[in-house]
Amino acid sequence: MSGRQIIEAMRPMHDRSNGLGGGFAAYGIYPEHSELYALHCFFDERATRKSCELFLKERFEIVRSEIIPTRKTAAITDSPVIWRYFAAPLRSVQDAMQLDEEEFVVRTVMKINSEIPGAYVFSSGKNMGTFKAVGFPEDVGEFYCLEEYEGYCWTAHGRYPTNTPGWWGGAHPFTLLDRSVVHNGEISSYDANRRSIEMFGYRCSLQTDTEVITYIFDYLIRVQGLTLGEAAGVVAAPFWSTIAGMTDAAEREQHRFLRMTFPGLLVTGPFSIVLGYTGGLMALNDRLKLRSMVVGEKGSRVYIASEEAAIRAMEPDAERVWAPAGGEPVIINVKEGCL
Repeated sequence: MSGRQIIEAMRPMHDRSNGLGGGFAAYGIYPEHSELYALHCFFDERATRKSCELFLKERFEIVRSEIIPTRKTAAITDSPVIWRYFAAPLRSVQDAMQLDEEEFVVRTVMKINSEIPGAYVFSSGKNMGTFKAVGFPEDVGEFYCLEEYEGYCWTAHGRYPTNTPGWWGGAHPFTLLDRSVVHNGEISSYDANRRSIEMFGYRCSLQTDTEVITYIFDYLIRVQGLTLGEAAGVVAAPFWSTIAGMTDAAEREQHRFLRMTFPGLLVTGPFSIVLGYTGGLMALNDRLKLRSMVVGEKGSRVYIASEEAAIRAMEPDAERVWAPAGGEPVIINVKEGCL
């Protein structure tokens, strides 16, 4: 799917944002470098880029380094230096730190984002990339020339920040490795979630509550080995009264175990989330469904949006348009061999 389709789908969603953040994540866009990590970075100035690059070269073999193509638009101003690296971890350094490859990349991203002033790695997966800025999403898409990209899966977001600043790094999606999160709502449990996730080495330094959701999913799925459905059962866990009323004993015990094992990772407050990953998407509402979410289908494609209007902009003849239940994950995986 061309990025042009995704840009057009965001136009009817214009009034859901206020121009203080827009962004996209796309999967399958770098087939020629599919085995390398694509590190998308913001730098406040050229000198910062050079110092960060020296640090990266201590840990990675950089196969390709280039500015991310953009076009001048009246709506997007004050842009930082926007760069990307296609890189592979240096095995000798990784082995010396006694880390597997993904944990090595995660720790590198955390160190840059928290310890190198003016540098921010905003995308770090393989064969995928995030593109975001301060602006309305349709303008951000034009700025990054996204019509020139094609991917098998896309997510997009227009931000309307209420209690956190609007800045380039704070726009959605938030990504870590190949997982990307777009989020509508407000996380009232942010402080408890942040304290819990930071005990496991994550550093929340990006001035927005959505960042913590990304790290929670990474920890539950990659580190703890939970399935998508189990991770959803932690983030949007059923109420204790609901668990007590479950007639299936195995299901009841599973939800009880998840709530007791990961109490600090229960996300409360109104939210709708779309989690992107290599091979698919997961959509998730809060338990009380306080934020809107609609799913539509047509042929082999699935569309998820806050409003049906965005789905109709991409596929006017969408079928089976429906709203997921609160706390019930909708998991979409691409067909085998389609990546």
